[in-house]
Amino acid sequence: MPDRSYMINEIFYSLQGEGGRAGTANLFLRFAGCNQTCRKETHGFDCDTEFASGRRMTLAEILAEFRQIGPGCNWVILTGGEPALQVDRELIDALHAAGYKLAIETNGSIELPPGIDWITVSPKVAEHAIRQRFAHEVKYVRGYGQGIPKTVVQAEHKLISPAFEGNILDPRTLEWCIRLVKENPNWRLSVQMHKNWNIR
Repeated sequence: MPDRSYMINEIFYSLQGEGGRAGTANLFLRFAGCNQTCRKETHGFDCDTEFASGRRMTLAEILAEFRQIGPGCNWVILTGGEPALQVDRELIDALHAAGYKLAIETNGSIELPPGIDWITVSPKVAEHAIRQRFAHEVKYVRGYGQGIPKTVVQAEHKLISPAFEGNILDPRTLEWCIRLVKENPNWRLSVQMHKNWNIR
């Protein structure tokens, strides 16, 4: 197996909490680092994920940890930070060869290599700066008062996700997002259920 290594923030086994695959068991591979800084003043919400720290891991080490914490699970979610800063064909091919299917959650600012089985683009940049323009689902986090996006991403599923304050969802923000979906029925609501379930 190649000895390519990646800067990994954490690996854990849990349920997907949002989007079209919500409720399914997954191994999460969180990459360290991001190319965006999400702040309430500019994005309508503050990023609530710690992804700055990390440890360098080889593919063999990543696979060994997967087998230890989630035997029997065959889905891996590549997340971050911004996983597209590190995800490459070597990692995709190695995980597929080991029997895993791959989902990714990306801000769309970097075009992904081919071969990922489920792509979620959650834009954090202006539409003209989005480079990953194909996805299975596109998801926009919305704070109170933010309008429906005019997305350039081609996706079967279009999702609006109300912004949380930590683990708290302001009822006003939820009501706003419900209104957006009612007024734009080609979109659907996706709430971060893992925060309600009190899991990672």
